[in-house]
Amino acid sequence: MRQVVRTRAAEIGLSLVDQTKIVTAASELARNTLDYGKGGHVRLELLRNESRAGIKLVFEDKGPGIKDIDLAMTDGYTTGNGLGLGLSGSKRLVNEFDIWSKPGEGTRITIVRWK
Repeated sequence: MRQVVRTRAAEIGLSLVDQTKIVTAASELARNTLDYGKGGHVRLELLRNESRAGIKLVFEDKGPGIKDIDLAMTDGYTTGNGLGLGLSGSKRLVNEFDIWSKPGEGTRITIVRWK
């Protein structure tokens, strides 16, 4: 997945720094989808309008969901063995970040990085 995201980000002209940011965020969110969501899927879409291009990724799972999104977005908070920077760090690496989650139904996280 990392290679596909990097390739598509390069195709729309993202700088190497911006490619690295979107790949890092995507990698972290994909890992969370597997580890906490017990699997799921990701959709990648290239965005274009009159003035700019971007890459959009939607990570979705049918796992246990997140009980407290505000707490989960707090630096240092973790329910696993990590540093607790996955969600909050991913948010800082992208231009747009949206999270929806409902306990017992799953989680959907959408990120966008613009050129």
